[in-house]
Amino acid sequence: MQKFVKINANDVVGVALKPLTKGSTLNVAGQDVTLLEDIPQAHKFALQDIAAGEKVYKYGFPIGVAKEDIKKGAWVHTHNLKTGLGDLLEYTYEKDAAPLEPTEDVTFMGYRRPDGKVGVRNEIWIIPTVGCVNNVAQAIEHRAKEYVGGTVEDICAFPHPYGCSQMGDDQDNTRTILADLVNHPNAGGVLVLGLGCENSNIDELKKFIGDYDEKRVKFLVSQEYEDEIEASLELIKELAEYVGSFKREPISCSELIIGMKCGGSDGMSGITANPTVGAFSDILISKGGTTILTEVPEMFGAETILMNRCADEELFGKTVKLINDFKNYFTSHNQTIYENPSPGNKKGGISTLEDKSLGCTQKSGSAPVVGVLSYGETVCNKGLNLLSAPGNDLVASTALAASGAHIVLFTTGRGTPFASPVPTVKISTNSQLNQKKGNWIDFNCGVMVEDTPKDELAKQLFDYVIEVASGRKVKAEEKGFHDMAIFKQGVTL
Repeated sequence: MQKFVKINANDVVGVALKPLTKGSTLNVAGQDVTLLEDIPQAHKFALQDIAAGEKVYKYGFPIGVAKEDIKKGAWVHTHNLKTGLGDLLEYTYEKDAAPLEPTEDVTFMGYRRPDGKVGVRNEIWIIPTVGCVNNVAQAIEHRAKEYVGGTVEDICAFPHPYGCSQMGDDQDNTRTILADLVNHPNAGGVLVLGLGCENSNIDELKKFIGDYDEKRVKFLVSQEYEDEIEASLELIKELAEYVGSFKREPISCSELIIGMKCGGSDGMSGITANPTVGAFSDILISKGGTTILTEVPEMFGAETILMNRCADEELFGKTVKLINDFKNYFTSHNQTIYENPSPGNKKGGISTLEDKSLGCTQKSGSAPVVGVLSYGETVCNKGLNLLSAPGNDLVASTALAASGAHIVLFTTGRGTPFASPVPTVKISTNSQLNQKKGNWIDFNCGVMVEDTPKDELAKQLFDYVIEVASGRKVKAEEKGFHDMAIFKQGVTL
C-alpha cells in the first residue's frame, strides 16, 4: 500500500494515505521529506518551506493561504492554513472543453414506460401534498406492503414538512419537487395524498404535474373520506395491478441518468472515490448517457474548472449565475459564504473550502458541461449537467432525483445510512470505512491506493451501476430506507 501521494507536480503538500509517524523520512518525487510531527491519514504535510501569506497548492490549484511560516515536513491543516476565497468574483470564459470519444453501448434491464421514459425500479410511491398527512401516508405504506410482489418491487411513502404556510417561490419549489417525484419513471404508479385545505392542494399541484396517465397516478383528498386509509388502500390495489403489468427489458445505457454527490468527505475523497466517480461519468457519457453534478456551495474555489468546460459561452454565463446566485443566497441571510468545511470534514483532513471543492469537483470527470439546471428543473441534455442545490446530503440527493436521476452515486469518507427517493449507492473513500460500516457501504474505492488503478475501478463501478439499474438492491434499499427533503428557502406563515 502507498504511504502518501503528491497529486500534482505543482503541489507543495503531500497527502498521507495511512498514518505517518514523526521523524519518518519519505522520498517524494525525488526529494527527501522528514516529518516534523505525526500526520493522520488523509491529512497534508509540507513538501517545502512555505512562507506566511503564500498560496498552498494541492490538485495543482491553490487550496488556501498559509497563516504562518510552515516548515518542510510540517502538518498542514486548519491551524496554519486559511481560505483565500473572496465574495462575488469576475469570471472570464477560457474554453477548455472537448467531446469524449464515443464507446460501445451497454444495455441494462429496465422498465419502459408508455410515455417512452425509462425506470430502473417499478415501485408505487405515496406523495403527500402537505406534512399534515405524513402519518397517514406512512400508515398506508405499512398496510399496502401486502401488494409488493411480482414486479411490484416496493411501496414507499415520502413524508415532508411542507406544502402549506409557504409563500411565493418557496411554495412553488415545494410544488415543483413534488410534481417531479410524481412524474419520476422509477415510480410505476403514484398515489398523491392530499389533506384538502392546504396551499399546495391537489388541484394546485396538478398544474405542476401537467399531463398524466390516470391509470398511473391516483389522487385522494383525506378530508373527503370517512376513512382515508381504507380508501387509499383501494387505490393502491388498483395501482398494484397496473404496476405489476410492467416487465424488465433490455435498454441502452444511453438512457441512464446518474446523480453524483459527496458527503461526510475526508482527505481521501478527492484522491479515491471522487476521481473514480468522475471516470465513471466519462464512461457513461461516452456511451451516450447523462450525469448530474450538484452541491453548488462545494464548487466555490473550483468553479472556474467547470466554467471553462462549458460547451459554449451561454452555458458559461449560466454557470456564473449558478455560482453567484448561491453566494447571494448566503449573504442575503447574513451568513458567511465560506462557512465550510464541516467539523467532520476537518477531522478527515479537509482544511478549507477550496480543498473540499477541488476534491468534490473531481466527480465531474473531464466531459464538457452541456446543461445547467435550476432547482427542480428536469434534465433534457445528454452529457454532464450542473444542478442548483445546496450541499446538504438529503436535500441535494432529493434534488438529483427530482431532476431525473435514476440512481445517485454518493461518495463518503465518514459514512452515512441515509437514502433518497432513488437507489443511493454509498461509495467509501477508504477501506477502513468499508470494513467498519459494511452495512452502509455498497462500493469501496479505498482499494485505489492499495492495488487497483482508477480506470479499472471506474469500470468496476460502471458494471456495478448497470447491475443496480437492472434490479440489484443497494444496502439502503435492503433495509427499506427511503428519504426525501425539500430545499426550504422562504418564510413560514
